[in-house]
Amino acid sequence: MVLYSLFQGDFVVQEYKLHIGGESRDSATGETFDNINPATLENLATVQVAGSEDVDRAVEAAEEGFRVWSEVPAPRRAEVLFRTARILQERKEDLARLMTEEMGKVLPETRGDVQEAIDIAIYAAGEGRRMFGETTTSELKDKFCMTVLRPIGVVGMITPWNFPLAIPGWKIMPALIAGNAIVFKPASDTPLLAIKLVEILMEAGLPPGVVNLVTGPGGSTGKAIVQHPRIKAISFTGSLETGKWIMEECAKTMKRVSLELGGKNPVIIMDDADLELALEGVLWGAFGTTGQRCTATSRLILHEKIKDEFTARLLAKTKLLRVGNGLLPETDIGPIINKAQLEKIERYVRIGMEEGATLLLGGKAIDPGLPGYFFEPTVFTDVRPDMRIAQEEIFGPVLSIITVSGLEEAIEVANNTRYGLSSAIYTENVGKAFRAVKKIEAGITYVNAPTIGAEVHLPFGGVKGTGNGFREAGTEAIKEFTEIKAVYIDYSGRLQRAQIDME
Repeated sequence: MVLYSLFQGDFVVQEYKLHIGGESRDSATGETFDNINPATLENLATVQVAGSEDVDRAVEAAEEGFRVWSEVPAPRRAEVLFRTARILQERKEDLARLMTEEMGKVLPETRGDVQEAIDIAIYAAGEGRRMFGETTTSELKDKFCMTVLRPIGVVGMITPWNFPLAIPGWKIMPALIAGNAIVFKPASDTPLLAIKLVEILMEAGLPPGVVNLVTGPGGSTGKAIVQHPRIKAISFTGSLETGKWIMEECAKTMKRVSLELGGKNPVIIMDDADLELALEGVLWGAFGTTGQRCTATSRLILHEKIKDEFTARLLAKTKLLRVGNGLLPETDIGPIINKAQLEKIERYVRIGMEEGATLLLGGKAIDPGLPGYFFEPTVFTDVRPDMRIAQEEIFGPVLSIITVSGLEEAIEVANNTRYGLSSAIYTENVGKAFRAVKKIEAGITYVNAPTIGAEVHLPFGGVKGTGNGFREAGTEAIKEFTEIKAVYIDYSGRLQRAQIDME
């Protein structure tokens, strides 16, 4: 997919085309954008911008690809996914390092991101022999009833930058094993990982046109995908506001839409909890990926009996975290993805202080000796549940402490948000744990573990403003990309009418 190389100082900057119908294609717009390393501000690549004409071409290619791919038996489709997993495994370290350069998070995390793509490819491939329908009895004689799963057709996928292999993997692998074809738009902050993934899929034997890559802004390229009349379904991960717009647009043509729209995830720590275990979980949940994940721990709900002790431990440990280049082994927290996101985090810190929260630590951008976008791990206390910093997704290393007097109040506070993705409770009391599991309004609840760490064989997603009912990963992922068909086989040799012929 490389068009040509340009020299920028001592670096060779490559320009990348679109990938449509199994080939590299020039975009019709003639426009490009730069792919910037958020730690060093170096330009990693120049990438072409797809317009509506390019999306049209991608849909045409996908329709042709669908005609071929949907006729391949699912176990044969699985062979492509198994080969994809092997290639990803072979190139895991190179992909992880590229990911750190492209979006900033530290190498141990980017290795985990690649591993998740490997795992979902293997898991989805296994589903090629397990796409079960149901059989049931008929109310009539000599009649057989069953259901089968059928692919939807051409699916549009729009993915974020914070997990640039794992999230596309969650969407692409189940869609492929089900027999669909794809028009894929990655986030403009991380196009290179998407390009590498498509190249690997083609190398693994995916037929031309089954996956088509169009790069560009959400406001133009993404909009063209959502509004295209021949795209049958949209799978989107991103902000609540964009998700609402996508749902409204898809409703106009009765297009299926699957949304994962973020979270404001609580961790409850009761007075009987293992505080050292909880401390490790909060640090990882709040500041891993620089807080830039939908499952990040952003609200810490502390029982009043342990609030002072736990807060002191938290501050002491947080002060030891090192911010810098994610490629360096001593770095704990990498950069913020871009300038706009850095400014958004700074704005929320000001909002928190204006609302009356107490800033205990951090709260400002820092210079670790690099020109990129870095922000201190930040902790607020004296936070009320109705404050904006306790209600709105900040998507940065900002943690709000809310104090409660007991479990019921903690659950009430946890549920007091428009989101419902992930949640956690730390307690040694099994009764408290099960009450929390029962009453917390979230798609995921952890007991004695942080709010992150999804496993690919379990469904991922949330309730309320987090999503619209679909789940990614696990067996539920197949449902996102298939239609159910009911089949009736009447071998009686005569006309039978259900609900009428009861003899």
